[in-house]
Amino acid sequence: MSLTGKQRRHLRALGHHLDPVVQLGKHGLTEGIIAAVNDALETHELVKVRIGTECPDDRADVAERLPPAVRAELAQILGRTLLLYRRHPKEPKIQLPRATP
Repeated sequence: MSLTGKQRRHLRALGHHLDPVVQLGKHGLTEGIIAAVNDALETHELVKVRIGTECPDDRADVAERLPPAVRAELAQILGRTLLLYRRHPKEPKIQLPRATP
């Protein structure tokens, strides 16, 4: 599923007031971080991931590798923060604007 511009804008508005749920530290993107983001997405659908200054991985590299690893869509990169979205399969909480054909 690819997000449209309108849907990304909607998710950015919803994510504006969220605090980062997961933070990457000095070990970078590990299996533990991927599991934590996966759990957070199952619970919240929309999560912020903070890339710490001591993280050895480049933010563009993390933004490229993390969403496919957790089956999510990247809604925004703002500084060292990523906003990820994955629709809950059974009980979605976020209603996205419809994509125009």
